[in-house]
This record gives sequence, structure tokens and C-alpha cells, in this order.
Amino acid sequence: MIIRPAIPSDAPGIAAIWNDVILNTSVTFTTETKTTEGLIEDIESRGHGFQVAEDQGQLIGFATYSAFRGGPGYAHTKEHSIQLAPEARGQGAGRALMSALEHAARQEGVHSLWAGVSGENPDGVAFHSAIGFEQVARLPQVGFKFGRWMDLVLMQKFLDLSR
Repeated sequence: MIIRPAIPSDAPGIAAIWNDVILNTSVTFTTETKTTEGLIEDIESRGHGFQVAEDQGQLIGFATYSAFRGGPGYAHTKEHSIQLAPEARGQGAGRALMSALEHAARQEGVHSLWAGVSGENPDGVAFHSAIGFEQVARLPQVGFKFGRWMDLVLMQKFLDLSR
């Protein structure tokens, strides 16, 4: 398995993984699928803040971060997304992706990373807990998808150990 920064030609593979999650799971509350063009823009603008996992030439997952909220006061706080192809889960790709993403974030001066995890995704909560994220809030019924309301679990990890 190789972990590396995403490049524009990864966009179709990223879209395939992400859109499957969007269309078929409650892991994310969004219903808007990702486009190759939009992902190319994200890859080009985020640099090392967009990492992919590749196994035998196949894209098996990605992790990226973006602004937590607008405004200069939030510049050192990022929210991340991580998704794996079903066959890659439980094989260490998630941990490897997050390690690379955290390294890139530290290099950029990010103080903390946030994860917004669906309350219907206990595996996602467990994964983030196992890699050092702490649950700081549970927002009841803030997401709506598949005809039902869902909770959002907010988790945070401080990257700047001098806090």
C-alpha cells in the first residue's frame, strides 16, 4: 500500500469511492455527488492536505481537510473527511491515511482537526477514538437523509502539542 498526495488523475477514483458512500450510506449527510472537475479543483487547492491510498495501482481510499468555518480566526482549525473502498476497511489504510494527513496539517500549522461523524456510524466513532480524537459533542437530529433525522458526533484532535 502506498500513501501519497492526491493528483488530478486520482479524481475519478476518489469520486467513485465518495459517491458510493454519498448515495448508499448514512456515513455522510450530503446527497450531492462529487464531480471529477470539482475534485480536481479540491486536489489542486489543497496540496498535501489531500492524501490517497493506493494498493497495486488501485485507489482504495482518501483523506482530506478543508476549512472548519469561514473567517481568519479559524485558519488553524480544519475539518477532515476520510473514506475507504469497502474492501480496504480494516486493513490499516485508514490509519495510514490519517497519519499522512496529520503530518501535512502539522506542516501547514494546523492546531486541531475536527471530524463530524454520523451518529449512525459507530465504526467511524471508534476509528477516530482509536487514533486520538475525543468526542466533544453530539448534536441531535441535525442531519436529514433517507427520510430520517440523524445525530452528528463532533470529535477533535489537537495536533499542536504545545497547547
